[in-house]
Amino acid sequence: MSLLDEIKSKAAARKKTIVLCEGEDKRVIEAAAQITREGIAKIVLIGNEAECKKIAPEVKLDGITLVDPLTSDKTAVYAKLLYEARKAKGMTEEQAAEQAKDRTMFGALMLKAGDVDGYVSGACHSTANTLRPGLQVVKTAAGIKTVSSCFIMIAPDNKNPYNPDGVAVFADCAINIEPTAEQLADIAVSSAKTARSIAGIEPRVAMLSFSTKGSGNDDKFTQTVPKVQQATVLAKAMAPELALDGEFQFDAAVAPEVGKLKAPDSKVAGHANVFVFPNINAGNIGYKIAQRFGGYMAIGPVCQGFAKPLNDLSRGCSVEDIVATVAVTALQAE
Repeated sequence: MSLLDEIKSKAAARKKTIVLCEGEDKRVIEAAAQITREGIAKIVLIGNEAECKKIAPEVKLDGITLVDPLTSDKTAVYAKLLYEARKAKGMTEEQAAEQAKDRTMFGALMLKAGDVDGYVSGACHSTANTLRPGLQVVKTAAGIKTVSSCFIMIAPDNKNPYNPDGVAVFADCAINIEPTAEQLADIAVSSAKTARSIAGIEPRVAMLSFSTKGSGNDDKFTQTVPKVQQATVLAKAMAPELALDGEFQFDAAVAPEVGKLKAPDSKVAGHANVFVFPNINAGNIGYKIAQRFGGYMAIGPVCQGFAKPLNDLSRGCSVEDIVATVAVTALQAE
C-alpha cells in the first residue's frame, strides 16, 4: 500500500466532515464526488446546486451536502460569530453580514462553529484569500506563534536513491515570504511534527541554505546564512530531542557522500527527509522542481499552526491533489 493509500485509509476510519469551499470549480466538484464515493470523509460543498450541475453535469452529487451561503439559514448565525470575532478590529454588524456570504469565509465560520472538522480551499483562490478567514476567525493554536505550511512530497514508483523513505517534507513553500530566524525555528519544529503524524516518517530536519556549516556567507548583503544559522540554534533549543541540523546546501543534506565530506560530525547531513527552506522563493521553486522534473506528488500546502485543520490548495492542483489534501486534513482533525 502506498503512503497516499495509507493516508486515505486512516482518514476513512476517522469519518471526519470536511468543507470544500469552491463549488464553482469543476475539479473540486469531481474531488467531492470521489471522496464521498471512496468514503474518505463526509463532504460539505459550498456552492449552488444548479451551478454545480451546470459546471460538472456528469458528476453525481449523491451523499454530498451542498450549502449555499446566499440561502442558508446558518448565514445569519455565522455573521454574528464573525462580528464577535472581528468587532474589536472595527467590523460592523452590516459588514459581518456581508462577509459571511463569501464562500471561503463561510467555510471558515463553519469550522469555527464546529459544524465541520476541517476546511480546504484554494483551487481557484489565492493563498491570501484562502487563509485570511482562518487567521481572522479560526486563529492559531495555543502556544503557537507562526502559522506555516509544508508540502508532503511523495516519490514516484521508482523512488530516488537520495530519498529512501519515498517521502519528504518541504517547508515553508506557501505562507511566510521572508521568515525570521524565530519563524524558521517554529517552521522546523512544526514540520517535524507533520512528518511524523501525517507522512509517517521519523523526521531528520535540514535547515537549508546556499552554505554548508559556514562555507558561504552573505552577512554584508541579505544575511540569509546568519539567519539560518540562528534558526538552527533556536530550533535545537526548542526541540533538543529532534534530529535537526544546518545550515546545509541541498546536496549536503541528502547525499551521504557529500554530507560526510562537508559535515562529518552531523547525524542529519546526507540523510535528511524534512527540508526547511530559508524563504518562500527557495521553497516554492524547490517543491515545483521536484514535482515537475522529479515526478514527485506534492500534497499540500499542509497548513501548520491553526487551532483547527485548515488547508490551502495550489491553484494548479489536480482532482487527486484535492482528494489527498482532504485526507490529510481529516488526519489533522481532533
